[in-house]
Amino acid sequence: MALGIDIISDVVCPWCFIGKRRIEAALELYRARRPDAPAPAVVWHPFQLNPDMPPEGVDRDEYVRRKFGAERAGQVYGRITAVGREVGIPFDFTKVTRQPNTLASHSLIALAIDAGMQDAVVEALFRAFFVEGKDLTSADTLAEVAAGAGLDASDVKAFLASGNARAHVQAEDKQARKDGVEGVPFFVFNKRIAVSGAQEPGVLLEAMLEAEKEPAPSAAE
Repeated sequence: MALGIDIISDVVCPWCFIGKRRIEAALELYRARRPDAPAPAVVWHPFQLNPDMPPEGVDRDEYVRRKFGAERAGQVYGRITAVGREVGIPFDFTKVTRQPNTLASHSLIALAIDAGMQDAVVEALFRAFFVEGKDLTSADTLAEVAAGAGLDASDVKAFLASGNARAHVQAEDKQARKDGVEGVPFFVFNKRIAVSGAQEPGVLLEAMLEAEKEPAPSAAE
């Protein structure tokens, strides 16, 4: 049985982008440690850092001032930028002008599951927001980003217009909170071992190996 890895995250969470790089590094370590094991099955799940964000989003500078205060924001993003450089992410917060509601972004990540393209879509959304400063409140921008990651453009447009898709995202978000998730990224290995935060690859690897010691619970458990 392949190791199952569930990742709960938000596309506007910089530590989630860092966490993506660290789980990628952990997977490389896992492959070196367990060369004969099947590739782990990674699934991304939604979490909204700002579930009450209006659909049109808010001005990014205003959002940052409210959340951190101008002085502390510089310290926080300075640290994130430094860690980003360590893992190969060229964060550019100066380009971000709009703080979006992320329901639509998460619906596209859900769409990508059946196509086996979740990783590509998650990566594209992270880069669009944190590196290119694209406005993720724009349906046209989201469609362009998702199609660029390999999803069918017509499917993307239909999904973006689907209220059912967004309702599913909201339900998953609420379930994560009910299960005790308070911050992201949040990793669950084989539905047995949970790790909160963008931990170092070695920490994630140890959790992966520990989770393999017993099988994942069945759907009935």
